[in-house]
Amino acid sequence: MIRRQRLAAGLGALLAALAAGLAFPAGAVADETTASAPKVDLVIDVSGSMRTRDIDGQTRMSAAKQAFNEVLDATPEEVQLGIRTLGATYPGDDRQTGCKDTAQLYKVGPLDRTEAKTAVATLSPTGWTPIGPALLKAAGDLDGGTGSKRIVLISDGEDTCAPLDPCEVAREIAAKGIGLTIDTLGLVPNVKMRQQLSCIAEATGGTYTSVEHTDDLADKVNQLVDRAADPVVTPVATDGAASCAKAPTLNSGLYTDREEFGQQRWYRVDVKPGQELRASVSVAADRSMHPDYGVLLRAVTVHGREIVRGEAAGNGRTDVISTGVRYPKADSDDENAPAETVCLAVTNSFSAAPGVKTTPGMPLELTVDVVDGPSQADDVASFGLGRGWWLLGLLVLIGFLAGVVWGWLSRWRVAVWRTN
Repeated sequence: MIRRQRLAAGLGALLAALAAGLAFPAGAVADETTASAPKVDLVIDVSGSMRTRDIDGQTRMSAAKQAFNEVLDATPEEVQLGIRTLGATYPGDDRQTGCKDTAQLYKVGPLDRTEAKTAVATLSPTGWTPIGPALLKAAGDLDGGTGSKRIVLISDGEDTCAPLDPCEVAREIAAKGIGLTIDTLGLVPNVKMRQQLSCIAEATGGTYTSVEHTDDLADKVNQLVDRAADPVVTPVATDGAASCAKAPTLNSGLYTDREEFGQQRWYRVDVKPGQELRASVSVAADRSMHPDYGVLLRAVTVHGREIVRGEAAGNGRTDVISTGVRYPKADSDDENAPAETVCLAVTNSFSAAPGVKTTPGMPLELTVDVVDGPSQADDVASFGLGRGWWLLGLLVLIGFLAGVVWGWLSRWRVAVWRTN
């Protein structure tokens, strides 16, 4: 009887385990983790100019391979990494064919370091520099999933496949709102390449870095891969309005938007008594424009009264222009006092050069932080100028008395010496 009961209990436990396995398949957790995994696509220029021997005594291609091997060794386990080439297979002179020369060398996914290194070892400088087509394909490589997405483009020259402008391609990618960032690295840069790679990066909120040594290249790529694995803040896309009345209400956070030339964008923030609003805005000059421009950030009441403003000016030499404001809301004795709606207005005075597209607008990044304001006891400013003068007066008095006593002692010692 006891043996039958044990057999029945064991059979029940087995059935329960099988049911649990069916209800919560092991692959469900793995699939969820894979869907949220960060993705990085390394896009490497393998055009003919990469044969040039000017990086630490070796060719640019050799330096890139060495850096890639170090990056592959250091890539975090959770990152899904891929490698795409541009200009790697077609050595001929046919422009149409050369400008299609981009291929996925290693598919974006869980990293097999040995396999990826073997693929990199096969690269040999060959043909054209189709940056625009490669960026479009790389965006497709990263499609799907909810994790961060990042393209790291490494090139030693500007695109050779116009009229498909890679800067316009980057803007189109950014306009899709898929949260994809493009970072660019220039090997032994020149002015034209710097301008183009800077424009590509800024269009998606990425960075441009000039690299002239192998160690610097490996360090920077590692840094960008790590940033994809552990993003500090994920910006939230928002649409500013043409007036405060229609503006979106924002909480503390980082927001992205686009602003056309000469346009004004409005946002709303609720600030309770005793809180302080801190806001800053950055606008990227991601295309050719006239020099001498500015960005203005104003905090305004819903009735149109200006509270505070911040402004910054540029002369064409800066790629991003930023400014900010702070507004402390006075505390109230009424615990039920309502929050004040503060309107933030962002205005720019950029003007486009002839033939430059004005849409989509320039990348705009807005940081909003609403924090508890400093208490009266903690506020350094509340110490007051009067108390400062009292302290200064006290120090002067102490110094005067010390001088009198020291002088008296000196005279007494001299008198005693003469007597003896």
